[in-house]
Amino acid sequence: MAETRIHPSAVIEEGARIGQGVTIGPFCVVGPQVQLGDGVELKSHVVIEGETSIGEGSILFPFASIGQVPQDLKFKGERAQLIIGARNRIREYVTMNPGTEGGGGITRIGDDGLFMAGCHVGHDCQLGDRVILVNNASLAGHCHLEDDVIIGGLSGVHQWVRIGRGAMIGAVSMVTADVIPYGLVQGPRGHLDGLNLVGLKRRGATRADILALRDLLKALAGGSFRDTARGRAEQDATPMERDILDFILGPSDRSFLTPKS
Repeated sequence: MAETRIHPSAVIEEGARIGQGVTIGPFCVVGPQVQLGDGVELKSHVVIEGETSIGEGSILFPFASIGQVPQDLKFKGERAQLIIGARNRIREYVTMNPGTEGGGGITRIGDDGLFMAGCHVGHDCQLGDRVILVNNASLAGHCHLEDDVIIGGLSGVHQWVRIGRGAMIGAVSMVTADVIPYGLVQGPRGHLDGLNLVGLKRRGATRADILALRDLLKALAGGSFRDTARGRAEQDATPMERDILDFILGPSDRSFLTPKS
């Protein structure tokens, strides 16, 4: 492991825990409750505050602001955490907020994510692994994104929305309802526009998998998502079909984005 390097202009407050091989560049600020895992790199002018932990091998680029108090008027200074996994790339001007009492107190981000310039992760969000937020995408509070979700540039996700694994949100879309796994969403007021075929192929989905998902999506579009899912829950299903059925029948009372009529 390389030696830890801290630029003399950086401010590391007493109590901060710094792992091995960490690099902290010019004019960074690391608060007293921050924990940086081994090999974390802060390029320059990065500010990390609050009870924030960042996993090994993550890289934060200039002017990222991580762990500042939530943008929630109900926040009264209660204990709140931001837990960021390993090997994340957090680009310029990204903001990530900790949790609130009303949301469980923890914002959690998985491993191997890419958060491009100017994007925002709101309080109490729960993100899986390999999530990508493209430039200036924003997640409101309490959003849940499963593994391998991609949010296009300049898109927004409404508070409490769930987005299932492998789904893709196109650029300049507003997502106001839950998105099923492997779905593709497009439009200023986003609608479900079929399957994320590019993502499915990258995951190694076979032609048979894709045809089965298309059949399921066609069945869902014919009525209530929940009623249809309940009717098919006991039938044989591929693992990817099961991802969608389990997501629809999961613990949420929000509606779902549907295809345009």
